[in-house]
Amino acid sequence: MVAESSVLSEAAESQVFLMPLGTNYILVSPVKDEEKYIQRTIDSVLQQTIRPSAWIIVDDGSRDQTKAIIERAVSEHPWITLLPLATDANRKPGSGIIRAFNAGYELAKKQPFDFIVKFDCDIEFPPDYFAQLMERFGRDEKLGIASGIYLEERKGVWTRVPMPDYHAAGQTKVVRAKCFAEIGGFVASRGWDTVDEIKAQALGWKTCHFEDLYFYHLKKEGSGIGFPRTNMMHGEIYFLTGGSKRFFFLKLLHRLLFGKPFVVGGFLMLWGYLKAWGTGKPKLVTPVEENLYRRLLNRRIVDRISGGSHVRN
Repeated sequence: MVAESSVLSEAAESQVFLMPLGTNYILVSPVKDEEKYIQRTIDSVLQQTIRPSAWIIVDDGSRDQTKAIIERAVSEHPWITLLPLATDANRKPGSGIIRAFNAGYELAKKQPFDFIVKFDCDIEFPPDYFAQLMERFGRDEKLGIASGIYLEERKGVWTRVPMPDYHAAGQTKVVRAKCFAEIGGFVASRGWDTVDEIKAQALGWKTCHFEDLYFYHLKKEGSGIGFPRTNMMHGEIYFLTGGSKRFFFLKLLHRLLFGKPFVVGGFLMLWGYLKAWGTGKPKLVTPVEENLYRRLLNRRIVDRISGGSHVRN
């Protein structure tokens, strides 16, 4: 079923009583082959103390039962909308995800909202997750992009995944509407969830995650495309976002010693970087934004040496 704008209007009307002033948020979810996890995500959204005014789920050609599960949710909740895209058998990280997101956003922007959320369907989170985030945004008008932290299961234990303090997790990235407009939305490329933060900070917005808010990432990062491709992708992203060579060397050394696969992971990341450089791929950031990002990365090195907390472990 392809959503029409009238469906979104009805969704907004049916949810307005749940929306305290300034907390009107819309979820847009690119999804592909998530039958194993999506029902848990749907249940988490339904349990939120402040529900979204609309949830557009963009099915990017799923070949499993994902679409059927979404259709069942749509039939029971008029504020959830399914937008199917043409079938594409290959998973395309970055560009494909944002292509699907943008299709959903075209539908979402037909109604007013305070926040737009790029929202994955392989996560689970507490009932007050979005209420807590809305409260933080309400306290700081310069906060442009934010999330909680995320946990992944490793050897049977739910373990927090470290992030730089300026980074918001891409799985539930909440963006203030004004900030989203000023940065021009998400760039349809690998590295989109770094570029948005660089551009936002260059414009004076704050970006961060909150240590006391959490969600469970049910599918380990990189498992959808395989670890070899993930390592190459990280190298390519680093080039496209203009990171400092000093930081890249340290990152490469760490990946050689501790990456997956051992040693090979580092070489794959280096190959991804050199391939992007050798083919002359254009940077995704301006020179000013590139310099800002290098300063952020170099500060992480200094903080690590001095025992600071720029990278939260």
